[in-house]
Amino acid sequence: MARTAGGMSPVVRLAQSFDEWRAAARELIARGVPPADVVWQSQAGDGDLFSSTPEATDTSAPLLRLPRPLVELLESAACFSAPDRWAFLYQVLWRWQLGQHDVMSPADTDGARLHAMAKAVRREEHDMHAYVRFRERSEAEGAPRFVAWFEPTHDVLPQVARHFARRMGAISWMIATPQASMLWNGATLHAGPALLRGAADIDDAGEALWLTYYRSIFNPARLNAGLLRSHIPSRFWKNLPEGAIVPAMLSGAANGERRTGQTASVGQRSGATMIPIAAERAQPARAATTTLDQCRRCELWKSATQAVPGVGPEQAHIMLVGEQPGDKEDLAGLPFVGPAGALLDQAMQEAGMARDSIYLTNAVKHFKWEPRGKRRLHKTPAQREILACHGWLEEEIDRVKPQVIVALGSTALKSVLQDAAASMTPLVGTPIHHDGRWVVTVYHPSYVLRAPDEASRRQAYAVIVDGLYQAMRLLQGQDHSVDAGTSCPSSRRA
Repeated sequence: MARTAGGMSPVVRLAQSFDEWRAAARELIARGVPPADVVWQSQAGDGDLFSSTPEATDTSAPLLRLPRPLVELLESAACFSAPDRWAFLYQVLWRWQLGQHDVMSPADTDGARLHAMAKAVRREEHDMHAYVRFRERSEAEGAPRFVAWFEPTHDVLPQVARHFARRMGAISWMIATPQASMLWNGATLHAGPALLRGAADIDDAGEALWLTYYRSIFNPARLNAGLLRSHIPSRFWKNLPEGAIVPAMLSGAANGERRTGQTASVGQRSGATMIPIAAERAQPARAATTTLDQCRRCELWKSATQAVPGVGPEQAHIMLVGEQPGDKEDLAGLPFVGPAGALLDQAMQEAGMARDSIYLTNAVKHFKWEPRGKRRLHKTPAQREILACHGWLEEEIDRVKPQVIVALGSTALKSVLQDAAASMTPLVGTPIHHDGRWVVTVYHPSYVLRAPDEASRRQAYAVIVDGLYQAMRLLQGQDHSVDAGTSCPSSRRA
């Protein structure tokens, strides 16, 4: 049972906005209630089961005398998404009322956190101003004429909406987020619940024209991909209209278009628009492939942002091999950094496997995808693409010399065994010896994410955890179940 230092049940206060928190904090300060005696709720019913019932806020409590800079810091920090934000802000306020004015200083522990929260919120506001993209709706559909989707990290939608209300005048628009929506009817802002599931819910007939213009102004010879990625974090690309075509443009620039200063589409135009390139001015043909970035063994490089090599210690004892990079991996240039990577991290942690001791890679090094609305959806590599990329996996295996390879899914298994007919079913849970090392077969983490029901997800996830645990036991020579041809016994399936 939660109790305060004095043995009393804590006081519960509900705060869903800065104004609600300010009113409750003013009343609590007037009553002399210390931070340790207050439980803050973000939603009704969220509090401690044994806490006292929230009391009505005393609106007659005296006004607090606070300097404007502190009020501005508190108001900004109130938008920071953290479970304890209201409790933390009250602690700052309590300390100020006790005369501990150094709580505003970045040199103070609480002051440093307060400034960091406010800075993060201001940055999120700036990013939202820059990366919100409005799509136009037809007049026949009525208001709002423009709709945008954004996924903010912090609760900055109201103040950002006020910014666009000042900028866009009497034109009606809506900004939707996963948590809430703001609608401007040309005169008044209206707050509402979440109304869209994502950017794919918005149709814009004029977007094709914008993308054509964007392609036409792109100069591959002047591309600085590193600067582009540093200016626009990868989390924004998926909701930008141009995000669907930038990966292919980057790939084209890296693979030949940079030397002529024009995109392939320009060079392929017929008639008067053709731009001739004199043979004596053209660069010589590329040398034979010597690096992964230069690989042209199959067609996947044309639509990928970049090749994604493996990462990990050069002498790792265990290598995890997946299928291919996903959307986030393609943009970041690193394997297993998306949702499947997060699930794999969780499974590795549960199995007691340290990620920084493992070599992570994929059987296919370029992202194979197909457009689905405004999204790039994963497409399974063909066998010819697995074979074309096997040389790079083989080079990694020869260099790292792992004692155990964990094949994550069917594509990885076929590549590791060099057998197009290899099937996962008889090998899941049964390690085999291949080319002088153990091979353990488990499901790919994305299979868990796509499973149709909770029971299937639990079963598939348990197979991954068991396989990782089994790989470590094989490395240590402790898995006695191998001789019997059965999977490693593990309590994790319980």
